[in-house]
Amino acid sequence: MSNSNLLRTAMASLLALGAASVATAALADDHEGQEQCAGVIKAGKNDCATSTNACHSHVTTDSNPEAWVYLPTGTCEKIVGARVVKVVDPTPKDKKGN
Repeated sequence: MSNSNLLRTAMASLLALGAASVATAALADDHEGQEQCAGVIKAGKNDCATSTNACHSHVTTDSNPEAWVYLPTGTCEKIVGARVVKVVDPTPKDKKGN
């Protein structure tokens, strides 16, 4: 498999995991069993605010070191370039569907 195909496959997998985590996060009152994963998120796919934007989905660059998404615990460490972070989620409860 060429590096280009490998990269496309890895990004597609990451986006699928991100979409699944967003759906899971929307259904959960808290994020038990999930971790915040940063550093590999596509532009516009982050779950929460960073120091440069006030809202989820507003990161403008891919792999922003501050942008993160919720993933099932143990998933982030398996993604090359990703790291687990602990950030206070400032999203108001009414925006989370609670």
